[in-house]
Amino acid sequence: MADITVQHLAKVVGTTAEKLVAQLKDAGVKGKEITSTLSEGDKVKLLAHLRESHGKAKKDISAPKKMTLKRKTTVTELKQSRGRGAGSVSIEVRKKKTLGRSTEEVVTGLSSEELEEAKKAAQAHQALVEEKGAAREKEQERLSKNLEEKEQAEAEKSAKIEAEQTAKNAETDAEKARVAEKENAADSEASAKKKAEDADAKKVKAATELARRPDKKKTDTKPKSRILHVDRKPKRKKKGSQRRAIRLESDDKHAFEVPTKTITYNVDIPESIIVSDLAQRMNVKAGEVIKVLMGLGTMATINQPLDQDTAVIVVEEMGHTVVLRSDDDLQAELLADVIQKDGEEIPRGPVVTIMGHVDHGKTSLLDYIRESRVAAGESGGITQHIGAYRVKQGDSMVTFIDTPGHAAFTAMRARGAQITDLVILVVAADDGVMPQTKEAVEHARAAGVPMIVAVNKMDKEGAQPDRVRNELAQIDVTPEDWGGDTQFVNISALTGDGVSELLEAISLQAELLELTAPVDVPAIGVVVESRLDKGRGAVGTILVQKGTLKMGDYIVAGEAHGRVKAMFDEHGKTVKAATPAMPVEVLGLSSATEAGVEVYAAPSERKAREIAEFRQVKSRQARQAKQQAAKLEEAFSQMEDGDSSTLNVLIKTDVHGSLEALKTSLTNLSTDEVKLSVVAGGVGGINESDVNLAAASDALIVGFNTRADASARRMIDNRGVSVRYYSIIYDVIDDVRDALSGLLAPEIREQIVGIANVRDVFKSPKLGAIAGCMVTEGFVRKDLPIRVLRDSVVIYEGQLESLRRFKDNVQEVKSGMECGIGVKDYNDVQDGDQIEVFERIEVKRKL
Repeated sequence: MADITVQHLAKVVGTTAEKLVAQLKDAGVKGKEITSTLSEGDKVKLLAHLRESHGKAKKDISAPKKMTLKRKTTVTELKQSRGRGAGSVSIEVRKKKTLGRSTEEVVTGLSSEELEEAKKAAQAHQALVEEKGAAREKEQERLSKNLEEKEQAEAEKSAKIEAEQTAKNAETDAEKARVAEKENAADSEASAKKKAEDADAKKVKAATELARRPDKKKTDTKPKSRILHVDRKPKRKKKGSQRRAIRLESDDKHAFEVPTKTITYNVDIPESIIVSDLAQRMNVKAGEVIKVLMGLGTMATINQPLDQDTAVIVVEEMGHTVVLRSDDDLQAELLADVIQKDGEEIPRGPVVTIMGHVDHGKTSLLDYIRESRVAAGESGGITQHIGAYRVKQGDSMVTFIDTPGHAAFTAMRARGAQITDLVILVVAADDGVMPQTKEAVEHARAAGVPMIVAVNKMDKEGAQPDRVRNELAQIDVTPEDWGGDTQFVNISALTGDGVSELLEAISLQAELLELTAPVDVPAIGVVVESRLDKGRGAVGTILVQKGTLKMGDYIVAGEAHGRVKAMFDEHGKTVKAATPAMPVEVLGLSSATEAGVEVYAAPSERKAREIAEFRQVKSRQARQAKQQAAKLEEAFSQMEDGDSSTLNVLIKTDVHGSLEALKTSLTNLSTDEVKLSVVAGGVGGINESDVNLAAASDALIVGFNTRADASARRMIDNRGVSVRYYSIIYDVIDDVRDALSGLLAPEIREQIVGIANVRDVFKSPKLGAIAGCMVTEGFVRKDLPIRVLRDSVVIYEGQLESLRRFKDNVQEVKSGMECGIGVKDYNDVQDGDQIEVFERIEVKRKL
């Protein structure tokens, strides 16, 4: 039997390697470490020690005995007496018996009894550990309960004190009201008495005046009525004066009292807040906040978003208390009613992501496993979306996620690594480790998920699996054969060699992970991909991670919400419920959301809408802040370099993942001289509004796996908008790179075409100094610029004014011929100088 390591034996018997080393030391096997190997004798000693420690009699344990089984045979005769073939036929029956040993017995070299005793010892230890853990949790629960009771008693005490204080304040206010009412009643009574006295005095005065006029009294036939008429006038005046007295009396004491001290509020400040919301939380007008901002040197409008630091300064400046709140905290409060952590954990199937460099055979491997032809249907033979599929392996269902390998899809690969339990790294044996291979390793490590390396294309002649192992070992991915912890499996996705071993490795790794998830709780998942379907609306591919997603559930995914109208599996069949580790296509979302966002099943439509609207507000504020910063950067950049060119692009794709990849890849093409601006991007077909926007911004429309509808095509023809359709991402990048290269200013290069040596200098009354020269290299042309060199140093650069051969003006003089050269505006030419003739050439530049 082959020797095994201590770590391997510990994994088989279900205990830790450190504990097994200690038990070996107690059994007399010293000098062993985790990576040390154990012989048959060492294992026998360990078993004897374990038997003694459990109180059993010591037995003479030797190496496992061998036994030989012989098949039993039975011979019978069959007699036939009728027909032509009368006689007897001998029949021999052999009973086939198989003596099988389990994998654990073969690996450890122990018998079934010895292995069972070792497992019982490990289980006893595990039970003891669990018992201690339960006691510790019970004690902690008791302490927390006492603390809660103490806090509740303090809360009740403080509530009682507050109630007494409130009652006392109410009695004081009532007493003040009674005193004020008495004072008002006394004042009213005194005023009424005074008014009555004034009225009597006026009556007496009027009667006296009437008595003093006897002539009028005689002529008057109805004196009583006149007296009554005199009495009515003061009554009306009395009423008016009474009203005025009451109004003046009420003006002396107003019901509103000015606060004696400033009211201070606790203002919650998130990571981003607009000016109007900040003013509302401080109970002031927005103009006051804008004044404070202007005092701080910031010009702001009522709808402008402020960052958290600026908002803190404004709140403190206005005398209120700051309470910092992060967006995560606010979102956690909203999701507190949605997420339920309690639930029975049951085993679930693993989620496996296939990653690797482009064209290394990831989709072909998945094709062989699924027995389908997905790769043949992909544009350009490369995967440009995340695909999720389920395959039955043993007793469980394994979910495979296929990610793109092209450099532009970095975000997709990172997203695939975050939602998986296990990563299959596919490396071509004839190509080795490539840039996206290293990137996939980094994503797997960042996500903290185990990895299995599948060395593909072993059927090709140039396959070098050892080279792959060496290159991966350089980035700390060491095979198990070399003492590492990563499984390497040689496969061929074309012929299927090694694929069964790869599936067994996946099953083994999944058993070690012990994957579980609650089922009877509201569903939680993640959006793998989303798109807009013309007939069905927004369609999202969702991988359920916890709980059960059912038909009719209200869900929220990022900024979108809705109700599950229909669900389909990877084969297009309708499903009623989706359990953990199951990918489904969901209909019913309000819009196509971003890939990678979490999905929650909400208890009601109102709750789902509330969470989605909160996220929309935060996204809009972040977008406005980004636009504001972009405007400032654009203004500064225009001041610094006013001659830079910009190519505007409008992108429409079929799914969100491709839109994200295209935006990142095209934006990275920008340089200091030429810039690329993505004016808009979306999912779905090209419509009239997209054409209008492209025409207004002079943008190029890029349609990736999408087309323009009939009305949009007519508008494109009428307005002359440039539209390009693509189905492969690197074609988009190459064409846009060429378009940006056309915006670059050409590069000017100088090329020397001729050299002439000055032999003599002549004086001309019209042209000044004329150099008699011999052309030694190339040619001299009249319309080209020249340089005058003395001792190989440039002393003048200018233009040819005249070029003559003998007495004739010529346009060009070739090598080996004499000529006369007149240099424009320069007369200091001497014997021995050199005249260098050159031309300037424009060279087209590329990015």
